[in-house]
Amino acid sequence: MSVHVFNKNVKVLRNRGLSFAVSSSSHYSTESSDPHVLKKPVLSQLKKGTGGRSSFNGVVATVFGASGFLGGYLVNKLGICGTQLVIPYRGDAYFVKDLKLTGDLGQVNFQPFHLQDDESIRKAVKYSNVVINLIGRDWETKNFKFNDVHVEGARRIARISREMGVERLIHLSALNIDPLPAPIYLSKGSGFLASKQLGEKLVLDEFPDATIFRPSDIYGQGDRFLMMYTHAWRRSLQQMVLWKKGEQTVKQPVAVSDVATAIKNAVLDRSTAGKTYQAVGPTPYLLADLVDWMYAICRRTKEFEYDFKRTGFLGNPQHLVKMWLTDKICPSWPPGFVTAERFEREFVNDFVDERLPTLEDLGVVLTKTEKQIPYDLKFLKAFQYYIDTIGEIENPLPPPPYVPPPKSNFLHTN
Repeated sequence: MSVHVFNKNVKVLRNRGLSFAVSSSSHYSTESSDPHVLKKPVLSQLKKGTGGRSSFNGVVATVFGASGFLGGYLVNKLGICGTQLVIPYRGDAYFVKDLKLTGDLGQVNFQPFHLQDDESIRKAVKYSNVVINLIGRDWETKNFKFNDVHVEGARRIARISREMGVERLIHLSALNIDPLPAPIYLSKGSGFLASKQLGEKLVLDEFPDATIFRPSDIYGQGDRFLMMYTHAWRRSLQQMVLWKKGEQTVKQPVAVSDVATAIKNAVLDRSTAGKTYQAVGPTPYLLADLVDWMYAICRRTKEFEYDFKRTGFLGNPQHLVKMWLTDKICPSWPPGFVTAERFEREFVNDFVDERLPTLEDLGVVLTKTEKQIPYDLKFLKAFQYYIDTIGEIENPLPPPPYVPPPKSNFLHTN
């Protein structure tokens, strides 16, 4: 092989985003001008470093939905352990520019794409051996319905990933989709959960070895769980409207950092291929107890001149009017997430199937909810400007009590 041909091969490999290696076998020696070039190098053979941020762990991951709530945490954890990242984005590149800092120089790359454009998805997964799909919608818009995102979009990513030779696919689904819960308010039930169920099935049809994660409500800084119950639009008129006052709904929220850690561990562990994991917190609580505790943390109780009340949905049209106004006036970004769709799945029990593994099976030490939520709600406390003396303001109520896990996600309506 001439020097010109060798340099040409090296250039091709570099253009593909890969480094090149020269074999130390007998094919190459000082007496021979014919080096042995890895024509199809396996990325795991090109690892370098000791495993930190400036290393390369052999994984090139495309993360769809990296600009979302969970995506930022996950990209940061992947970058810390030396993963090369491809971040597809839609819209302005400035919306994802901050993610550049999650990895070392040259490790985080951006690729414009559209969920309905096959060619742009192919470009995004072309050089990756792992694809992670975090794309989801909590409400429908005029451009994207649940079916467009959770069903057709998820299937398209799975199909193209398989066609492009991607080794691993990790798909984010949802808890309580198997079986689907009975309708509560909407005649057909939750469109979110139904589309997530169908999307998960189609993903496995296209990519049978996909790893599935089914999270419950994820909480953290800037989430859509704590912020929903503490939003001014949700708690206006000093009333919190809950189905049956929240006394028949069991929730098991999970910390966002735990979910991100679990996905990172799954990326680095090939034995997780083809498995379905339930992403739930360590303790189940009654929704009524959770809401009371959150409002005590935020100092919105009688002791602070705020007469907070939990009321039932039946016989109280307040929440019904709020949902109608939100759906009609602000469909693109509903304030407080007060929508009919969110109401439908808000009061479904978080059912954990004992036959399926959880985050603890991925080596995650679950964050204690009673310790993390007060920290996440600290900036929402009332009277923060008042400097109290030691012991002047009592600590909030003790954490909500543990309740037995529900045996199904169906509500008792009698």
